[in-house]
Amino acid sequence: MGIVVGYLATPEGRAALDAAVEEARHRDLPVVVVLSVRPDEPEERRAETAAALAQVRDELDALGVRHDVRQLEGGDVADDLIGTAEEVDAQLVVLGLRRRSPVGKLILGSNAQRVLFDAPCPVLTVKPAG
Repeated sequence: MGIVVGYLATPEGRAALDAAVEEARHRDLPVVVVLSVRPDEPEERRAETAAALAQVRDELDALGVRHDVRQLEGGDVADDLIGTAEEVDAQLVVLGLRRRSPVGKLILGSNAQRVLFDAPCPVLTVKPAG
């Protein structure tokens, strides 16, 4: 059991991680951080990703939050989050969403939409403050 969170080193990813930590503490569960990378990701980008995940691990260690940080190579964010949620019998999946224009609000991002419809548990969506 755990709280699965989709993470990127963006304001949306930060908001999702913060919400996941809060939920994990409230429910006394570990956080499973998932970062998906494409197989053709350039080496420079992979190094940035590894550094960002090391920082997340350090932060969660400092907070005393049980965690599992995963860098998945599938490249399909929705599949990676849904698969991880199924694997760990997640109680919740947390996603960060971008602010959208009035027209953009009519269409939810395809990855977010797939996770909302196909996740095996409730999904919490959050936006960065401001």
